[in-house]
Amino acid sequence: MDNAISIGEPWMWGAFIAFVLVMLALDLFVFGGRKAHKVSVKEAAVWSLVWVSLALLFNAGLWWYLSGSVGQEIADRKALEFLTGYLIEKSLSVDNVFIFLLIFSSFHVSAEYQRRVLIYGVLGAIVLRAVMILAGAWLVREFSWVLYIFGFFLVITGMRMLVMAEKEPDMNQNPVLKFARRHLRISEDHHGEEFTVMKDGVRYFTPLFLVLVLIETSDVVFAVDSIPAIFAITTDPFIVFTSNIFAIMGLRALYFLLADVADRFHLLKYGLAMVLTFIGTKMLIAPWYHVPVAASLAIVAVLIGASVAASLIATRRSST
Repeated sequence: MDNAISIGEPWMWGAFIAFVLVMLALDLFVFGGRKAHKVSVKEAAVWSLVWVSLALLFNAGLWWYLSGSVGQEIADRKALEFLTGYLIEKSLSVDNVFIFLLIFSSFHVSAEYQRRVLIYGVLGAIVLRAVMILAGAWLVREFSWVLYIFGFFLVITGMRMLVMAEKEPDMNQNPVLKFARRHLRISEDHHGEEFTVMKDGVRYFTPLFLVLVLIETSDVVFAVDSIPAIFAITTDPFIVFTSNIFAIMGLRALYFLLADVADRFHLLKYGLAMVLTFIGTKMLIAPWYHVPVAASLAIVAVLIGASVAASLIATRRSST
């Protein structure tokens, strides 16, 4: 069975999409998604644990089903591909957290209003990822050489991240923000969770709407990095899609979990840059040497683990 052939049957795609829609509906209408409140570290930790547990349960269920339907060897390989892809996407999503923090602090958005923005951000990210993954899978299937372009792009991106790790982007110079301010009526004051308000019969967009636009735009940038990265592990659209979406669904909880301690993980960006560089190199050398998925999983785990440990050691020394 070739790696490019999807193990996802129509009913599996349908069931997974239904699961995602149900979880989003529960978040929006049952678990307080429509109520402005500051998400506590405890709440964020619980939800982070829930999402990681659901991803691992899904992988176990997928392995069990494939073992009985297509054989042990394929089941083992696909389960390992999902786990590796999920770890890569989860790791790269941490970079989103740093950017989200920068955006919210630049616009002075209160903690209780951040949750709603991130819910809509996740909704937009899911749609965007779905389109980009399906397009990427089609490109890889029709033009296999595109993987080398992905690899080259990831190496360049990783090297650029290494160089720019200590530099923070200037929000005021963001071209999307400049365009929005030039073409939209923007109110000067915040209006709670509202994205638009009426003033003297004229509709104005609030600063929170600009925050949402920047959140969505930033995910486009991250998707361009992360989706090619997972194609280095597998070209199976179902594995790419499910591992990606699980990482995205847990992004909001991860943000609130790390928001107050993000400065303690300042060296993590170097680890993420090295992960992208490694994955890009893996894709480029594929004609001569195939790096096993298990080895990729181990290398990514070591790079991320080492950068986290180095961050904690560095911050502990600086505080003493």
